[in-house]
Amino acid sequence: MAVLETSRQLVVFSLGDEEYALPITRVQEIIRHVEPRSVASHDPAIRGVISLRGKIVPVCDLGARLGLATQVGDASKIVIVETGSGTAGVIVDEVEEVLTIDESHVDPMPGAGADFIEAICKLDDRLIVLLNPDGIFAGLEIAA
Repeated sequence: MAVLETSRQLVVFSLGDEEYALPITRVQEIIRHVEPRSVASHDPAIRGVISLRGKIVPVCDLGARLGLATQVGDASKIVIVETGSGTAGVIVDEVEEVLTIDESHVDPMPGAGADFIEAICKLDDRLIVLLNPDGIFAGLEIAA
């Protein structure tokens, strides 16, 4: 009999007044915000690219991708994530914590959710939007 995974670890971060999370298994690292170098892109959410240990990594303004008005501040970070198409970075307001949550606290996204939202995590009075790293970058193209 297969053992079901009953918990998952999430990297929780804030964008504006809301909390979001990515699966820790897909987060490579978290770095302080550096201004990405601009590249040609048809999508305003793509802020540019950074060089991470000699590797060029595209960076997405996650707030813009989700339709939120956010500003880069002193606590802003770039979360480096593994996606189906490679490594990419997302700009977040502040990384809050790594959280282990029980699967019973995770509800599938209701209704016609966007590709980049996987589920909603309910924890006491908190609602944390669990993002799908592959969905965040789906359809975004970057021309170097």
